[in-house]
Amino acid sequence: MDTVNLLSIATIAFLGAFGHCIGMCGGIVLAYTGAKVKPEWSGVHQSTVHLAYSFGRITTYTVLGALFGYLGSVATFSSYTVAALFIFAGVVMVLTGLSIMGKMKFLTLIEHSIMKSSWYQKSFKALMDESSIFSFYLLGMINGLLPCGFVYFFAVTAASTLSPLWGALVMFIFGLSTVPALFSLGFFTGLLQRGNIRKAMITLASIAVIVYGFFMIYDGVKFIQNPDKSLLHCCD
Repeated sequence: MDTVNLLSIATIAFLGAFGHCIGMCGGIVLAYTGAKVKPEWSGVHQSTVHLAYSFGRITTYTVLGALFGYLGSVATFSSYTVAALFIFAGVVMVLTGLSIMGKMKFLTLIEHSIMKSSWYQKSFKALMDESSIFSFYLLGMINGLLPCGFVYFFAVTAASTLSPLWGALVMFIFGLSTVPALFSLGFFTGLLQRGNIRKAMITLASIAVIVYGFFMIYDGVKFIQNPDKSLLHCCD
């Protein structure tokens, strides 16, 4: 896997999650925390259910990684194709950041495209009414399917490995690296729901997502200018 630096993937995912994932998925985490997590539960039990949700997402990401790795092994991804995917993902992230700021309704429209589907609504409602640890895991799995510019970026990376196994590993590391951000949001939701803190978090998340989106667009343009560039050096 000479085109993928796993340490870079973990670092980018870990740092980016505190801006992008909290901004994009924070509402869902706060929603299930308020509806499913009982105040009388011990700290250990609350930690367990939040981790179950995160590992549900990781499961979905890992499966997607294997799928994209397989597609990469049977299809030809030219530098121009990768460039187009990077630019597309970057534009989505910029629009997402503006949506988090409240400047537009792009994020709402995208999420509704899946959330309005009957299977998602039925599954989401059924799982929100349950309080078992497994229900948190399943909720994480279905929410791992929601559109996300950050996921698009790592899906492209998974496809570039040209292997289902390595593609799965890339997405597994990505998902694992996002756990600290969303776990912290869920566990400390009472603190983070306070007006000033929440407003500051949303602002910082929006800016981080927009800046990262522009960097992705820039990297896409560099792929067009230098067709021989590999994903390992895409951020040089």
